[in-house]
Amino acid sequence: MAEEPRTREQLSPLTRRRFLAGVGAGAAAGALTLAPAEALATITTAQAGGLAASPDRFGRIFNLPAFADLQNGGPPSLRTALMEMGKLGGIIDARDPLQEGPIRLITNPELSPNNLDNSGHTAGTTFLGQFLDHDMTFDQTSPLGRPTAPEQTQNTRTPGLDLDSVYGRGPTGQPELYDPADRDKFRVQSGGLFEDLPRGSGGAAIIADPRNDENLMISGLHAAFLLFHNRVVDRLRSQGQTGSVFNAARQLVRWHYQWIIIHEFLPLIIGQPLVSEILGSGRRFYRPIAGQQFIPVEFQGAAYRFGHSMVRPSYRANLAGNADGSAFFGFIFDPAGQGQADPVDLRGGARARRRFIGWQTFFDFGDGQVRPNKRIDTNISTPLFQLPLGAISSQDPPISLPQRNLLRQVTWSLPSGQSIANAIGVSPLPAQEFPELQQFGHGMPSSTPLWYYVLKEAEVMAGGLRLAGVGARIVGEVFIGLLQLDSASYLNTNPGWVPTLPRRSGATGDFRMVDLLTFARVDPASRGQ
Repeated sequence: MAEEPRTREQLSPLTRRRFLAGVGAGAAAGALTLAPAEALATITTAQAGGLAASPDRFGRIFNLPAFADLQNGGPPSLRTALMEMGKLGGIIDARDPLQEGPIRLITNPELSPNNLDNSGHTAGTTFLGQFLDHDMTFDQTSPLGRPTAPEQTQNTRTPGLDLDSVYGRGPTGQPELYDPADRDKFRVQSGGLFEDLPRGSGGAAIIADPRNDENLMISGLHAAFLLFHNRVVDRLRSQGQTGSVFNAARQLVRWHYQWIIIHEFLPLIIGQPLVSEILGSGRRFYRPIAGQQFIPVEFQGAAYRFGHSMVRPSYRANLAGNADGSAFFGFIFDPAGQGQADPVDLRGGARARRRFIGWQTFFDFGDGQVRPNKRIDTNISTPLFQLPLGAISSQDPPISLPQRNLLRQVTWSLPSGQSIANAIGVSPLPAQEFPELQQFGHGMPSSTPLWYYVLKEAEVMAGGLRLAGVGARIVGEVFIGLLQLDSASYLNTNPGWVPTLPRRSGATGDFRMVDLLTFARVDPASRGQ
C-alpha cells in the first residue's frame, strides 16, 4: 500500500514556539506541511530537523512523547509487559519446530508456517543489512530499559556508510588489520576450504568491528570485502596508479558499496518509488540542523531493527563444506554449539574446514541454488530468543533479542508508531490491527512500541515484502541522508558517477552484490562449486 499524505497547512509562517506548542494537536489532526529547506534549518520540530549534540552521539528526528508513561523509568508493570511480549514462546515467537533440525526447516517450509518466504528478496539481503548496520552504529554504553538521553550516548562507529567497520583507522592507526608485507592490503587468512578472517590464538577475529564475526554469514561478508579491496588494489596497480594506492582503492570500494546501497538494497527494503521520491524531491524529516550527520534513535532503536524479522531459523552455509562433501546446514544459533571448536550452528568466532559461505545460497548467481528471504512481519525465528552471550556486544541478559529490542524502546523513550505516522501525514494502523497487544495493557494497541509497529506495518501494508509507511520513510531518509551529508560519498561529491569496475558480464555502469562477490573471487565459479 502506498503512502497517502494528508492535506496540511503551510508550516513556514509559524514561529518555532507556536509550532512546538501546536505539534500534539496539529500532528494528530494530520494538518501540517513542511517548511522550505531554508526555514527548516532554523527550527526544531517534531516533523523535521534532527537533534544531535555531535556526529559521534545519537540523536532524534521527532520531538514526540514516549509510547508509554516513562516517568522515573516507567512502572514495573511496563517492563514486565515488554518482557512477556518478547519472551520465548510469546506472541512474537514464530514457534519454529527446532526438533526437526536445520535441514528439514529449509527443505520442508510447511514445518514453519509462521516463517513465510519473501519472493522479492534472497537470503543474503538479511546479512547485507546487518553489515550496513555495523558500518553506521555501535552503541556500547546505553542501559537497556532505563531512559537515557541519546546525546549522552556515544556512537563508536562513524555515522555514515564509509566502511570504517572494515578499514578501521587505516594501515597506520590499526596496522594489525593490514598485510605486513603490503600495507595497501588487508590481512586475509584461511584454515578451512576457503578464506577466513584473520584470527588470534583464541579464535577472536582481528577486525575493526568485532560484531562482524557474530555469525558465519556476516564474517564471510566481511572477508569478502577484505578481498574486494585487495583485488581493487591489484587492478589499480595494473593500470599504473600513482600516488596512494590505498586511498584510491578505498574510495573506489566505498563508492561501489554506496551504489549497491542506493540501487540494490534500498529498493528491496523500501521500494523503488520511495527511493526515487527521496532522491528527487528531497528528505522531508531527516534534515539535520547545520547538515550534521548523526544516527537517530528512531532508526537505531526501532525502524532499522526490522532486519531481525528477516532472519531464518537455519541456513545452508555452503554446498560441500562437510568432510564427506555434503552441504553444511546449521541453525543461526543453537545452544548445543556453545564451547564447540567447530560449532554445529552458524555462530562466528571459530575456524574449521566447513566454516565458509557458499554465496550461491544467499545471492542469485543464476544457478538455481539461491534461497528466498523470510518476510518482514511480527514473527521472529525461535533461535533469536536464545542468543549466545557472545552475540551480545554488552554480554548481559536478557538473551531474547525481541526482549532487548522492546526494552530499547524504553531506553530511548521512543514515540509510538501511531504518533510518528500522524506526524508525517500517513494513516496510522488502527488499534484493531493489534488485538494481541490488549493483554499487555499500557494502551499498546493504540500506542504501540515503534519497533513492533514497524514490523506490523510491513506485514499489513506490504504483505511482509518490504517496509511501508513510517518504517520505510525513516529507513529511506536516514540512509539517503547519511550519504548526501557525507562530504566524501559519491552522492555528495559526484552524484552523476556510475560504477567503473566490471560486472560479471564484463560491462560497467552498474554494480550489484553478485558483481562484488565475483570481483572478490568468492563467487561459485571462482571456487569451482
